[in-house]
Amino acid sequence: MKRRFSLILLMSVVGSVTVFPQVQWHDPLQASFPVVEGRGWTTEQVGAYTRLPQRFATEVHPAVWNLSRQSAGLTVGFNTNAPDITVRYVVSDRLSMAHMPATSVSGLDLYATDADGRIRWCAPLYTFSDTVTYRYHITYEKCRSDHGYDFTLSLPLYNEVSWLSIGVDSTAVFAFRPASQERPIVIYGTSIVQGACASRPGMAWPSILARELQHPVVNLGFSGNGLLAPAVFNAMAELPARLFIIDCMPNMTKGTHLASIFRRALDGVHTLRAHSSAPILLVEHSGYTGDATSATSRQQWQSANLQLRRAYDALLAEGVTGLYYLTHDAIGFTLDDMVEGIHPSDLGMRRQADAVERAISAILYETPSNSPERGETLPLHPSNSPEGESLKSLLDSPPSGELEGVTQQRDPYDWRARHEAVLKQNAAAPPDVVLIGNSITHYWAGLPTGRLVRGADSWEDLWRGHTVSNLGFGWDRIENALWRIRHGELDGYEAAHVFLLMGTNNLDVNTDAEIARGIAELVRSVRVRQPKAQIHVCGILPRADRFDRWPRANAAIQAALAAMKDAADVYYLDLSPAVLNADGTFRPELFLDGLHPNAEGYRLIARRIKACVKL
Repeated sequence: MKRRFSLILLMSVVGSVTVFPQVQWHDPLQASFPVVEGRGWTTEQVGAYTRLPQRFATEVHPAVWNLSRQSAGLTVGFNTNAPDITVRYVVSDRLSMAHMPATSVSGLDLYATDADGRIRWCAPLYTFSDTVTYRYHITYEKCRSDHGYDFTLSLPLYNEVSWLSIGVDSTAVFAFRPASQERPIVIYGTSIVQGACASRPGMAWPSILARELQHPVVNLGFSGNGLLAPAVFNAMAELPARLFIIDCMPNMTKGTHLASIFRRALDGVHTLRAHSSAPILLVEHSGYTGDATSATSRQQWQSANLQLRRAYDALLAEGVTGLYYLTHDAIGFTLDDMVEGIHPSDLGMRRQADAVERAISAILYETPSNSPERGETLPLHPSNSPEGESLKSLLDSPPSGELEGVTQQRDPYDWRARHEAVLKQNAAAPPDVVLIGNSITHYWAGLPTGRLVRGADSWEDLWRGHTVSNLGFGWDRIENALWRIRHGELDGYEAAHVFLLMGTNNLDVNTDAEIARGIAELVRSVRVRQPKAQIHVCGILPRADRFDRWPRANAAIQAALAAMKDAADVYYLDLSPAVLNADGTFRPELFLDGLHPNAEGYRLIARRIKACVKL
């Protein structure tokens, strides 16, 4: 009897045990493709979280080489819908410093991007020991439950990561995001560029730039060793940069370093320009917050900036193009912006990031509504140079777009993967015709191939004899197309025709006036990158569920285009006659769902384009 009772008790205990899901661990360095972002030489650094490849060990100064082993600016991208994320890793050096906490020297930062491209910071629970552990509990909002968020994990600023693994529930979705193929912004500088004294990796000013501009950023900040070194310039010249930023003055304020600024700045710019036409931004010393009570420190940064400005003027006199200059006053540090009077706090990092971002916005035409006022960035070219005039016009009368460029993940396909496929496709077969659109364009036909193809015959007939890129992305709004344009989809080739068919997905979230301003901003962004192309702005197609709305939006778009100062080779193309009856009523038989054309609908749209545009 006693034995029977024990057996019943044992069975009840076993039956009450909760089965917890297993944690599956993922090592970024074991992925089948490069995952780590921020490494300029990605294919050479597949086995380590480092900033310079091994072949530079004997080329750069030993201190630079040792600092390059630290993971400042490196990130790992992945997608998951797991409610709990754990990151375990090992670092090789001290966990903290006197003026920097463990959370920045050796810690992580995790940011999430939702389905509409909005960025969210993830609060951690962490323990620092032989193995550092960061734990995150995520509540998912504004995303598809089967997709979750796109995450970006920022690595330590002042430590070398020897091993790292990301753990999630084995039942959750998990996939690493490939490192971007976009040309990076390359920043060379001092401890301030490396990240001192941000409170955590995401608050270093290059990290802020990477997060907000969403361009890859290569952080070549070397604490105490940003010395305009020829070996570092030689290394940088290998990179296919979108922009070079040189911010070395804080390490060049004394003795032989001060005396070498002029010559080294000239030689460094010459080295870059011999290999690259990318813009170069020279950044002055931002000063010290204690210099009001120290004439010596004030004289130091002023002397360094005087020599840099001398070099800048000499380079302009030589005729060097694509050269820009950011001043101490434009950065504008206040008494509250530094930790110990030398290195920025989070507040100072934000201030420097904002100043540099304003300059980048003007140089790259990223967000012209946030362009600097004249005087914040000094004359960036001689007034008679084409680049100077172009920038001057941006600064004098920046467009008033309201829609920022953001990513999205509202559809079942992988939006970022399609963007990378577009970059690869354009590089392999430079197009002479480009179609920028949403799902209506995406699922027509052409390359890169979409998961659905609904009008292959009409596509082939319309574009026969042309090399065409389909830049249609399902569920895209105007702000998503802006992001794609600003991240390389129109770079590196000359198109004869660019077609814009955007706006239908904005009808539910924007006013007609906002949509019109967004389309005008798209046109400006296309024109800067494709100055020789004819731009055809296609009106929003009729749709059954918004039949009273699309004509008003199109009227606003036409008015906005008519008001543009430079509308040469910009044409409004009304496609609605292709899908309406003669009396203006809707033809549902040409659509699958009242919105997306079927094969016959695409055939009639193609016929309308052929009748209106001389290809």
